[in-house]
Amino acid sequence: MGRPRCMPQQLLFILFLIANSFNADAAGVKFELIHRHHLHPGGALPLRKLVHSDASRAQAISRKVRSKFNASGELPLHSAADYGVGQYLVKLKMGTPGQHLVLIPDTGSDLTWTKCRYKCRGDDCGRIKTGHRSRVFHADRSSSFKTVPCSSTTCQTDLVDLFSLAICPSPLDPCAYDYSYVDGTSAQGIFAHETLTFSLTKGRTASLRNVLMGCSESSTGRSLLGADGIMGLGYSTNSNAVHAAGAFGGKFSYCLVDHLSPRSVSSHLIFGSYKDANVSVAWMRHTELVLGAIGTFYAVRVRGISVGGAMLDIPAEVWDFGRGGGAMLDSGTTLTVLTTPAYEPVMAALRGSLRGSQRVYEGEVGPLEYCFNSTGFDERVVPRFMLHFVDGARFEPPVKSYVIDDTPEVKCLGFADGGAGPGASIVGNIMQQNHLWEFDFGNRRLGFGPSSCA
Repeated sequence: MGRPRCMPQQLLFILFLIANSFNADAAGVKFELIHRHHLHPGGALPLRKLVHSDASRAQAISRKVRSKFNASGELPLHSAADYGVGQYLVKLKMGTPGQHLVLIPDTGSDLTWTKCRYKCRGDDCGRIKTGHRSRVFHADRSSSFKTVPCSSTTCQTDLVDLFSLAICPSPLDPCAYDYSYVDGTSAQGIFAHETLTFSLTKGRTASLRNVLMGCSESSTGRSLLGADGIMGLGYSTNSNAVHAAGAFGGKFSYCLVDHLSPRSVSSHLIFGSYKDANVSVAWMRHTELVLGAIGTFYAVRVRGISVGGAMLDIPAEVWDFGRGGGAMLDSGTTLTVLTTPAYEPVMAALRGSLRGSQRVYEGEVGPLEYCFNSTGFDERVVPRFMLHFVDGARFEPPVKSYVIDDTPEVKCLGFADGGAGPGASIVGNIMQQNHLWEFDFGNRRLGFGPSSCA
């Protein structure tokens, strides 16, 4: 039985650590998020560029859900980075003393790994392949680097889902792994425990010790696009999100501003309480945070969708995890992806309000079905979209989060068809904009509320 292959794709956002985010008494760590289009020399990227990887990414996630119900009972476990989740870059230090690295935070995978040299001597160093120019972590220069023995239960049992290898020449040899990707990218190396260090204010630092990491002595391909590795933020015992959140109160959160906002307006990722990070929220609502239903992704229990106050006729199985459906939040998918039984009634309900607008770009904006000339457009004619959760909570995004800009003259309905199913529906990052989202592991609760992210 072959190990599942992975499918990394291009970045949409870039995340940089900011050293002045917290005061001296802060109980968490706060990062600044910079949208990818701010790096585009010609200004904002058209929407069609941002959604380029959405279709294949959503299909891969749906295949993961459907795999629970195949005849053999096999459940392939993939990294969410393999679905194109590599949406951010984060600067941090690894090791003792710390070595500067730039990693891709990945909300769907649970292993942190970096391009690495382990016991590299003389000419042997030249044999280590990194695929392109980037930093390499030198394990032999770190006093806190400790390999995981290949004979240990950790290697033989706990890390099997992370593709550990059964090879064990001698009991104290390092536990090895081997990732391969459908585009030809690969990463091979050894598991270890290491220290990650983040900068706070006034020269202070926060360190996470004994973090499981992968030391990749060989990595090839273009999927990382200049990053040095991946920082796993999905939910599992091996995840950096769980490790970091545990150190700062059992929570992490993020707040995304409008993707067309100027560079001076920042999005944020926070470990710990958003209140300690001085991010303001108008009010907070809460719903159940479902962990483990869709791999390492963060899922929610949805009851239905209303448009203009009227509940739509969507089959209950669309939202049923037990029948291969369900819904999840994903900061790595641009559009909101709905399986066909939900997508069609939503689009029908919204299209009616746009009959007076000239339709454009038909079939030319990737997964976007309906775009129109926005000259003279008044968003007040658009009925309100609302997501209803099983426990009574409701999420009502502003119109600009689902009638979205492609160019100054063109807007599109920000939904994509995820196929007939079964499969997961995805609340994408544009739908999540201008809200703070708090993931509370201890209470298994998702909090959300309107915010300027300031």
